[in-house]
Amino acid sequence: MIRLTWVQPEDLVGHELRQAAEDGREVAEIAARWHAAGGHDAPPRAGASPEAPPVRLRHLAEELLDELAGIPSPLAEPSTLAEIIAACPQWPARKDTAASGPQAMDRMLGAWLGRAAGCVLGKPVEKIPREGIRAIAEATGNWPIRGWFTAEGLPAEIGRRWPWNRRSAVNSLAENIDGVPEDDDLNFALLALALLERHGREFTTDDVARLWLDELPGGRVFTAERAAYRNLLAGLEPPDPHEPQAVTTATFRNPFREWIGALIRADVYGWANPGDPAAAAESAWRDARLSHTANGIYGSMSVAAMCATALVASSAEEVVAAGLAVIPPDSRLAAAMRQAAEDAREESDFERVVDRLHGRHGDLHWVHTINNAALITAALVHGRGDFTASIAGAVAGGWDTDSAGATVGSIVGALRGASEIPQEWSMKNRLSSSITGFDGIGLDELARRTLALSTEES
Repeated sequence: MIRLTWVQPEDLVGHELRQAAEDGREVAEIAARWHAAGGHDAPPRAGASPEAPPVRLRHLAEELLDELAGIPSPLAEPSTLAEIIAACPQWPARKDTAASGPQAMDRMLGAWLGRAAGCVLGKPVEKIPREGIRAIAEATGNWPIRGWFTAEGLPAEIGRRWPWNRRSAVNSLAENIDGVPEDDDLNFALLALALLERHGREFTTDDVARLWLDELPGGRVFTAERAAYRNLLAGLEPPDPHEPQAVTTATFRNPFREWIGALIRADVYGWANPGDPAAAAESAWRDARLSHTANGIYGSMSVAAMCATALVASSAEEVVAAGLAVIPPDSRLAAAMRQAAEDAREESDFERVVDRLHGRHGDLHWVHTINNAALITAALVHGRGDFTASIAGAVAGGWDTDSAGATVGSIVGALRGASEIPQEWSMKNRLSSSITGFDGIGLDELARRTLALSTEES
């Protein structure tokens, strides 16, 4: 039996039961039926169980997934843009945006360089919990984290206990970094750039779907994106505001719809709208709704608003406020971000801040939106614009290390500008990618093309 992670019905039930516990649905009877039949809970860090469950469970899994989909969440966390805006009393006014000149270019290049650096820093320790990350860093004289991870000088016993991410260690350790290696956290930024260049600011969710099908093999997307991709191939449509009850690419058998995938796709929508968080958030919503709902969408909108603001702001606090203004204040994500910011302001030791985050959100999957967005917020507020401290904090938190590092890096890089990013985070000006037309491109060329988007008429 072929074991495809993120799509097998018998693996999805446990994840959907976990999602139900998070969004307030009462599913104890369904969970009991699943467990009585021999079904398993969601693996804590993986997309599928280590061993294939009996084939007989597949039909039951499909039945239960459909039953679970029919139980509405009691939480007031809307997914339509109109409802989201109505729920946000501080929704910002739209602004005319345009950016040009050396300073604008420096900040845009800082955003791209920051995203790349934060991503590469987190790549080799992805899936390693925070205690392992600290053990590796301490053993190699890199704690607090102030530079790339390295295998040089790492004691063998620590390497065995906390093995590197096998796909990333070959190109993201200090001794082997040669340009910016390929990563989905960067590929999605390239896709967003291509989308805006082809379709302009009024792109549709259908445009996003077509671009995925053109450029992304199904095996190169994960979690909610893989579920949405499967749904597209099965003939399901993205959400239609005129058919709110319809089963869509985002909702059909997709228990990952509040995970981090949409958040990592959002930066370019902010960079294309410098100083206009409302326009950035609306663009991010059109992208996110293909695969996500509720807090999964909010994470994308919040990051887009923060990225738009970072290009014109002077502090991380301004950026975080902009991110909170475009998401419903009563949502779980908003509550998590507000508390994370408060913790970061109160506590001088960032490790104790992360202790609090893990105490509140440790039961969430390591690639969920809420825990990672809280960590991103805390790293921004506590880092106070210090590039190294900010990306190091995001990675040391131990959840989605490359994604959180990339997002924090892009925001602080935009705040500081490329000229103020410490030299130790520089890489060869070459990005690897399987996205058509982007392999080998320089970050300076990406910054130039992104800056050009902000001067186009909407």
